[in-house]
Amino acid sequence: MAGRIPETFIDDVLARTDLVELIDSYVHLKRTGKNYSACCPFHQEKTPSFTVSPEKQFYYCFGCGASGNAIGFLMDYTRLGFVESIETLARNLGLDVPRDEDFSQPRENHQPLFHILEAATAFYEQQLRNPKTRERPVNYLKQRGLSGQTAKQFRLGYAPQGWDNLINALGKSDTDLNHLIKTGLLIENDQGRRYDRFRDRVMFPIRDSRGRVIAFGGRVMGDDKPKYLNSPETPVFHKGRELYGLYEARQASNKIRRFVVVEGYMDVIALAQFGIPYAVATLGTATSRDHIETLFRHSEELIFCFDGDEAGRRAAWRALENALPTARDGRQIKFLLLPEGEDPDTLVRQNGKDYFEGLLDECDTLSEYFFKHLAAEVDTRTMDGRARLASLAKPHLEQLPAGVLQQLMLKRLGEITELEDIQLAAPLAAKAAPPRQADEFADYSEFEGLHSDQPPPYHDYDGESTGSGPSRSPRPKPVRRQALDKNKKRDEISLVDATIRMLLNAPRQATGLTLPDELQQLQLPRMETLLELFEFIKQKPDASTAAILGHWQNRDDSDTIFKLAAKEFLLPNDEQGPELGDAIRRLYLQKVEQDLDQIIAEGVKDKTRFKELLHLQKELSK
Repeated sequence: MAGRIPETFIDDVLARTDLVELIDSYVHLKRTGKNYSACCPFHQEKTPSFTVSPEKQFYYCFGCGASGNAIGFLMDYTRLGFVESIETLARNLGLDVPRDEDFSQPRENHQPLFHILEAATAFYEQQLRNPKTRERPVNYLKQRGLSGQTAKQFRLGYAPQGWDNLINALGKSDTDLNHLIKTGLLIENDQGRRYDRFRDRVMFPIRDSRGRVIAFGGRVMGDDKPKYLNSPETPVFHKGRELYGLYEARQASNKIRRFVVVEGYMDVIALAQFGIPYAVATLGTATSRDHIETLFRHSEELIFCFDGDEAGRRAAWRALENALPTARDGRQIKFLLLPEGEDPDTLVRQNGKDYFEGLLDECDTLSEYFFKHLAAEVDTRTMDGRARLASLAKPHLEQLPAGVLQQLMLKRLGEITELEDIQLAAPLAAKAAPPRQADEFADYSEFEGLHSDQPPPYHDYDGESTGSGPSRSPRPKPVRRQALDKNKKRDEISLVDATIRMLLNAPRQATGLTLPDELQQLQLPRMETLLELFEFIKQKPDASTAAILGHWQNRDDSDTIFKLAAKEFLLPNDEQGPELGDAIRRLYLQKVEQDLDQIIAEGVKDKTRFKELLHLQKELSK
């Protein structure tokens, strides 16, 4: 499709993509403090020097210098072009890629929505501590057996009685009110009246894989209906793709052995409190294939745990149907149907962690539950019943990926039905990948002989950067990157570079600062880059580090920008506020001193200006 991809769409894709999840699907990452690390996929090494920051959505190798955001990783690792990388990320998010000619309206910046949702979470948390409002919700949570530590871990809160508590707390302007409406926190009726959606409910924040609050579930403490009220679909919340508790599970353990899919928020929270932190729940929808693939990116075992009533059995079978296409060899899918009237919350409280995990260890495998469920619908003692079983089972077995599991289940079907040779329909031919251009990589012998499981060599790209990147894959240009000499003394970072580094890693700190106009004439290396970066952040105050780096993708000075961003890997966000202001003051001092040197060199012809600069130098030096 012709036309450029709008830059706002690229920013949106980067904001929604979890870089840790993306890279971990190619290279196994290990948590090291607040970051993740691995042996670099772009050069051979024995000690991990490849670091990924989940806060800044940025990776950097301290060995070879490979660096970038989600787009950069796909370009470097898979050799996709800029456009193809964006299309891949968008496809993973279920988004269609717009082009300029079919994109008449600019894509909305979602950062203000995340900010208002975070503010609402803090408000609800505060209400759970407020002596005037806390008694009923705290008593309810205690009755449900929740500890204060667990409530804090899951950021539980309380929406007090009344129609306008959130409006009064957060609706300070028309813009804030519109954001509250867009996030589903306020309702606006046909008469234009606005009121809080959640009232007198215990609040469960729903977080995405990056820990950002994207929606809420609210539960009544009595018998009112509905018992649970969830946020509606919004620009940042799509319930068919999210899982409650996934973020908390990943925070609790770097390596998750298995996931348990349960039915409710309280099941997730109760299991976590009893030492089973790997439970997740869908958000009022059936478990979809997207949910299952998301979980399998973090673990190789998945257990569906549902109530044993009719609704639970239907949910389990629906989950099995959606799981069949994902059941590749090596993955384990199991099913646990609890006694009717029981749920994970009550069982783990009554019997403890060991008992519940024992149930998980002994539950039915996918194949066992599959044949148990179908056999309950037919009489396998009769010829007609066995024929019926074969006709019911075959379409499902055809959904399995070709492999050992499919062959074994087909063999088991033959044993039950007493049929020796059951034939499955031939799978649909896989869609052929588009052929590469004839000359692509033709002259690059360095790529020959690579095994399929090895990463490609690190490479740079030709071409000028545009808002949407090149229209086709840039021709890779293999280069050799030598590891840094550990014995070589590093050059001291300049003040300009230090300021760029701080702007990259705490961009929001820059929104409250103003650069003196005189810095436009300050003659120092990379000063133009600093000024451009500062202006970019002023125009896009909600831009993340990943979005800023995306703006510099493929530019001549991108290597410098990425390396400077990586120098702050060990510092948490927003720690550089005073230091950033001090750096700007010191830059201004350098400009004043440059002007003084010039006046002195010219013989101090303007004594008034000379005195002004001396006074300014003294003030800035304090």
